[in-house]
Amino acid sequence: MTIIPVILSGGAGSRLWPASRDACPKQFLCLFGRQSSYQESLLRVADPALFAAPLVMANRDHRFLAAEQSEELGLAVQIVLEPERRDSGPAMLAAAHVVARHSPKAVLLVLPADHRVRNAAAFLALCCEGAALADEGGIVTFGVAPEHPSASYGYLKPGAPHPAGRAFSLEGFVEKPDPAAASRLIAEGWLWNCGNFAVRADVLIAEYARHSPETEQAVRAAVAGGEWACGAFVLQAAAYGCAETRSFDHAVMEKTQAGLVLPGDFGWADIGGWDAVWAHSDKDESGNALRGAVLLHDARRNMVMSEGPMTTLCGVEDLAVVTTPDAVFVGRRDDPAGLKACVARVRRAHEPVVAAGSRVHRPWGSWQALDAGERYRVKRIVVKPGQRLSLQQHHHRSEHWVVVRGAARVALGDEERTVHENESIYIPTGAVHRLENPGRIDLELIEVQTGSYLGEDDITRLEDVYNRC
Repeated sequence: MTIIPVILSGGAGSRLWPASRDACPKQFLCLFGRQSSYQESLLRVADPALFAAPLVMANRDHRFLAAEQSEELGLAVQIVLEPERRDSGPAMLAAAHVVARHSPKAVLLVLPADHRVRNAAAFLALCCEGAALADEGGIVTFGVAPEHPSASYGYLKPGAPHPAGRAFSLEGFVEKPDPAAASRLIAEGWLWNCGNFAVRADVLIAEYARHSPETEQAVRAAVAGGEWACGAFVLQAAAYGCAETRSFDHAVMEKTQAGLVLPGDFGWADIGGWDAVWAHSDKDESGNALRGAVLLHDARRNMVMSEGPMTTLCGVEDLAVVTTPDAVFVGRRDDPAGLKACVARVRRAHEPVVAAGSRVHRPWGSWQALDAGERYRVKRIVVKPGQRLSLQQHHHRSEHWVVVRGAARVALGDEERTVHENESIYIPTGAVHRLENPGRIDLELIEVQTGSYLGEDDITRLEDVYNRC
């Protein structure tokens, strides 16, 4: 039996704004330590004795971020890119079609990238048990005993015991009931749906063809028309756009006769909002979870994170306060729905603050906005070892680069020179140029742009190793 982990990492994470942005959502953030939840998900299924190399379903905007974080762990993954978000159903179906081209009987172990697992050993044992049931044709979903009534999760009703193992037939499914209904479901023995599944690739495809044939045909065409680019398999956009935006729970699990519930206790948590981050973080003697430059006086049970300026709280309780270089959020930490609505308003009023933030990830590294005025803009640019930017030119701005760490190889017109630490170079408007890091450490430089127009779209790429021309 071949078990292929499928890591779903296409979510937006808007309920953890402003730390989580469209360009770098929550699954790629290090909220609890030195590794992101995406990396933790990969490490849980890294044992080659149990699992094949993971297949990562990612949004096309996160292609290089997903690859970079897997490379940091030294793990090989296959990345499949969605042209647009269509929820978990089409993503899982696309993964099944990709796998089925070579191994139609392989068992897919589907895991969201933004969850936490505190008991990895218990989790792995449950995965192996679920995979064995899936190998026999079942669609296995893992159920978790509820800790409290929650309107943020789906609920599963276990039915008749399965002849083998500890599983039950899936008798009922309710998605995100109100708190009163959730309390009734818990009293009746329902379990939380943690969104982890085990299912054979051919079984998943057959169930989708039975219950949602139009989406199955659209995703099949998207895989058939996909192509490889920069180390990732990109689904064909037009076909994938015809797939219905729907979760796997609604598309298949509510209708299938093959559903099984496998209960497990492995310390699961869905980090869906700042309240969940607070609950799973270390706290001070007053119950505050703190990260960054933070100072509190007479404050209790707050979640406070600062990525830059000193953030102080006095005489308040149960708040989430998140400070980033370009945005500040203050609200009740137990109100993720309110934050989501707030983010929707921010997006309408000032979309860039939701989309990218002050730090923007690129395949070669990242850049961060430091200051801006009417005719100038200052950035901090980091280029990873061995990486190079595109050969490019700008029509409305000039640039002045000051190297503060490492060494830069700069092509400017027909000339090439190396710029060392504490040296600078001037790039005139219209000049063809390229920046490269030939060293073994990060190249860091400060860029000062001046000109009549400083938008990111003032760039003409003439040559690019990342196929962005």
